[in-house]
Amino acid sequence: MEPVTRLDHNGELPLLDFPYIIRWRDDRCTRCGKCTAVCPTKAIVPSVMAQRLVSSESPIPLPNTVRKVTQIVRQVTDIDHFCTGCGTCSLVCPNMAIMPEYNPNAKLLFHKNRGGIPYKRGGRRNDPQTSTLDKLKFTRISMLTDPALDAGRHEFHIRTLMGRNLPAENLPLSLQNGRLVVDSSSFIPPVREIFPIRIGGMSIGALSPPMWEGMAMGVTYLNEVENIPVVMGSGEGGVPPRLLKSRFIKYFIPQIASGYFGWDEIIHALPDMIEDPAAIEIKYGQGAKPGDGGLLMANKVLKLIAKIRGVPMHVDLASPPTHQTKYSIEEAVAKMIQSVSMAWGFRVPVYPKISGTKTALAVLNNLARNPYAAALSIDGEDGATGAAYNVSLDKMGHPIASNLRDCYLELVKQGKQNELPIFAAGGVGKDGHLAANAASLILLGASGVDIGKYIMQAAAECYGDEKNRCNLCNTGKCPRGIATQDPRLYRRLDADRVAQRVVDIFKSAETELKKIFAPMGRSTQLPIGMSDGLGVSDKAIADRLSISYVC
Repeated sequence: MEPVTRLDHNGELPLLDFPYIIRWRDDRCTRCGKCTAVCPTKAIVPSVMAQRLVSSESPIPLPNTVRKVTQIVRQVTDIDHFCTGCGTCSLVCPNMAIMPEYNPNAKLLFHKNRGGIPYKRGGRRNDPQTSTLDKLKFTRISMLTDPALDAGRHEFHIRTLMGRNLPAENLPLSLQNGRLVVDSSSFIPPVREIFPIRIGGMSIGALSPPMWEGMAMGVTYLNEVENIPVVMGSGEGGVPPRLLKSRFIKYFIPQIASGYFGWDEIIHALPDMIEDPAAIEIKYGQGAKPGDGGLLMANKVLKLIAKIRGVPMHVDLASPPTHQTKYSIEEAVAKMIQSVSMAWGFRVPVYPKISGTKTALAVLNNLARNPYAAALSIDGEDGATGAAYNVSLDKMGHPIASNLRDCYLELVKQGKQNELPIFAAGGVGKDGHLAANAASLILLGASGVDIGKYIMQAAAECYGDEKNRCNLCNTGKCPRGIATQDPRLYRRLDADRVAQRVVDIFKSAETELKKIFAPMGRSTQLPIGMSDGLGVSDKAIADRLSISYVC
């Protein structure tokens, strides 16, 4: 049976069924055609409208019929070309004659699955509710007993440790002749001091060359000029060979996942690498689609991406959810973490990234027993993605706050809360409150947080939101030029501007973190797990997270 591409004329969908309705003003439009030319989904087309006008202009009212044909911009009612509300049309219109308007009464859910193929989209889950993180308040304000710090003038050191931190009694140190001596025969886990907000793994392939290059330049500037040690994940898909062999690789976290895309290039570059990477991340899952493999769609696999990943052009690149080398937690630790650590001579922290899930505790307990596991990264349900089924994005996953809290309290029971760091992700900065969300997760037990969608929205002015706006990340038709490999689209994005905005974002976040931590009397040590500094007016959330109920 042929897939249904559109309905018959007598059963066409009304515009009220679509998520966005195009508001076009005839009196302002000059019919230049710019809006219809740039629409990524072809939701608007140039058309004509025929009118039959009856007029009477003589003293004796004899009607006169005139047929008038007018050029218009028409919104199509084809479900395969519905408007996603990206607003590109309004950006190019010289007269503000056109604009998409959100339709809260849309029934897209009933129409979007065509030909028996479930609907895929990019972006993040469409959840209009306020997230748990945005409901939390910082309620511990030091006054007389523990004077607060001056956030504007006091010296702060907003840093965290990425890597396993051995307790003092396990450090291979001894006192000999009044000097502290390190036992070189003992294993000392590698540790990096970094800024507590990291850029999460977004692959070169999922993102356009200007976007990835802009973020890389911004991260380098932050480290070398601003002295803010921000690190950035590569995502699955490899790292450009020129970067691998440069001194800048020390600011990046190459990711290995079940597809092993790009790892031939990394292994071949090992003898020529002049610096070690900041860490190695082994991806087992993504918060937006837990239990499912990643997917880079064929229309993004162009020449540059195919070369870096070592694959043919124009083929779908699906990462299996479980690779043969990673059948169980025990096998994963034995094979993956230890073997990858060996590749860099045990000089680089190696840790897994998992989806937020009820099984996170099982992974944590295994890692806690393994001396080579450097950390655990948990990606909650609000984690962004380049391509996933709609049902995965909106209906699968675990919120990060409670998942993180459970894991941290488990480490407290084992007395290892300062030994194995946990990095949290998924919805950090979802509503724009980056520093506040990061600080909340730190007080709940995270050593640091990862951000992804926030960087796209803030550094590259992404058009998407959590009301199903745009969400074309997976199609390669990103109208902003962020998530596409089409040169005609990504030339719209200025890498230098992205780099400048990345720098602005992290400098601002550092200032806000100082403002939050100063009243708590913290300046040189992060308040990891200091949950008595948090309160919430929702009793259920307070009980679940074991924090103060305030109202």
